Amino acid sequence: MFIARPGDRSAKASQRLRILAQITLTVFAALAVSNTYAQGVNYTVQVEAPAPLDTLLEKNLDLVRFRGNPRLDRDQLQRLVKAAPEQVRTLVATEGYYSPEVTAGLDTSATPPVARVMVNPGQPVLVGDVDLVLRGFEPLAPGAARFDAAALRSHWSLPVGRVFRHADWELAKRNLLRQVMQTRYPRARLAESSATVDPDVRRALLRVVLESGPEMHFDGLRIEGLKRYPAAIVTNLNQIRPGDEYNEAALQSFQARLQDTGYFSNVEVSADMSGVLNDEIESLETAPRAAVPAAPVTVPVLVRVTENKRRNVAVGLGISTNTGNRAQLTYDDLNVFGLRMKSHLVLETKRQTARADFYFPTSPKAYNDSFGAGFERTDVAGEVTSVSSVAAKRAWGTPLLERSLTLEYLSEQRRVNNVVLGRSQSLPLTYRVTRRALDNLLLPSRGYVLDAQLGGALLPVLTDELFVRASARFINYRPISSASTLILRGEAGILASRDKAGVPGSFLFRAGGDQSVRGYGYQELGVRQGNAVVGGRYLLTGSAEYQYWFKPPWGVAVFYDAGNAGDTIADLKPKSGYGVGARWRSPVGPINVDVAYGHATRKFRLHFSLGFTF
Repeated sequence: MFIARPGDRSAKASQRLRILAQITLTVFAALAVSNTYAQGVNYTVQVEAPAPLDTLLEKNLDLVRFRGNPRLDRDQLQRLVKAAPEQVRTLVATEGYYSPEVTAGLDTSATPPVARVMVNPGQPVLVGDVDLVLRGFEPLAPGAARFDAAALRSHWSLPVGRVFRHADWELAKRNLLRQVMQTRYPRARLAESSATVDPDVRRALLRVVLESGPEMHFDGLRIEGLKRYPAAIVTNLNQIRPGDEYNEAALQSFQARLQDTGYFSNVEVSADMSGVLNDEIESLETAPRAAVPAAPVTVPVLVRVTENKRRNVAVGLGISTNTGNRAQLTYDDLNVFGLRMKSHLVLETKRQTARADFYFPTSPKAYNDSFGAGFERTDVAGEVTSVSSVAAKRAWGTPLLERSLTLEYLSEQRRVNNVVLGRSQSLPLTYRVTRRALDNLLLPSRGYVLDAQLGGALLPVLTDELFVRASARFINYRPISSASTLILRGEAGILASRDKAGVPGSFLFRAGGDQSVRGYGYQELGVRQGNAVVGGRYLLTGSAEYQYWFKPPWGVAVFYDAGNAGDTIADLKPKSGYGVGARWRSPVGPINVDVAYGHATRKFRLHFSLGFTF
């Protein structure tokens, strides 16, 4: 029988405490050692080299890249220091320096240690000669157009005397090949390229052999992915004819025209080099070169499209400082009896519009024909106008030079000062041209836009009053500095008729609002008739605005606007407005918020607009 004594229990407890303390101290010691190991060797790196070599070395030296690595010990750091000179020589050679003087060392007296790398690059290697050999670019027959080899050589981007940098060498070869592949020879290739560098005389001898591959011409047109819409949408926009020389720019232009139609979410236009043609091309490329090149290979133009969905409905809400609150509903259908339909219903405080237009596919001569009908009611400055219209329009040109011819029938009813003035009708024909010469169509800072219209109702057919009308709008962007721009804007118009009463209100002139004379309400400058303002025969407005972009895309502006509309030139007594504004270059164009003071009304007015609507 065992009986425990108090002394025994105390001795055993003390022994267990001593063992536990030893274990704890061992664990803490192991953790401390592990933590020290995990931190690795702490050191700094100093690179002394002329720019831009210092940046190159600081980004690529192993001494810099492995700094802070928890597994790097002092022996490994020493090995990195010893390897640094060779690594430096390899890196600076890519910049043209093949005989640098490099020293590297580790200063352990500093805390933390400093790894120093000092580089004297010496003189760079220069391009001594360029041997550019072109094979297979001879004409096919007497009188055929010769490939312009002299121009190709003149555009070589690494000429004699230039520092031989590896990046420039690779870029020059890519640009050379790209230049050739864009026209006639899309299967051209670099058959040989070499750079022989002599560091002693600091000279690099370059040799490039460029083989043309078979000359290619376009054949017919193949379309893939077209299901809902008529093929004329594609074929009418194709300006590439069978027999034309291969031209990458022509393919890209065709692709851009198709993308702009709105029928497709994705368009890819290329030369189809698949199938039998691939075998033919391969045989031509691998065959021994004859004295006279083989006949051109013809390849079809391949158009791959992904069609947009046929119908689209959109609803929107907004506000305008010109016409007030706005609710909008649009409905588009890309195939209504082969035509594209665009329709919209817009309800604004001062204007309500409903319209539908139908667009034919672009014709082979690049005409865009359309017809449509609409209704518009406006209530501005005491005049209420209701207009029903039917129109036919032909448009052509590019975004840089747009032209259009519009014939429309208008039936209009006017009410001024709550007095109905009756209904009038007119059949005007209008020619319009818009010329844009801008550095950027969406966010311009230099150039100009000119928009001019000439038209009228000249025949007594469905017309109550004969008239002729001309108008022009001009805007000029003049950069003052890299951060500021001066914008000059002007508009003028004239209408000739025996009696103004029968002329549609949309052909008369008014001024005032966001895009006209700021500081005044929308179209509130014109001919005073009782308590209302109506359109006049003449218009003249001008504007000067200075914009300063203090933190692109944000800017501020100061402006001065002046102008008026009237029935005689003497009535064009200018009303002025001036103020300040904020600018933001948004992804959809410049957004303007202006506070303007109307000198004639002695009131401030807020204006909000998106760009200049030309």
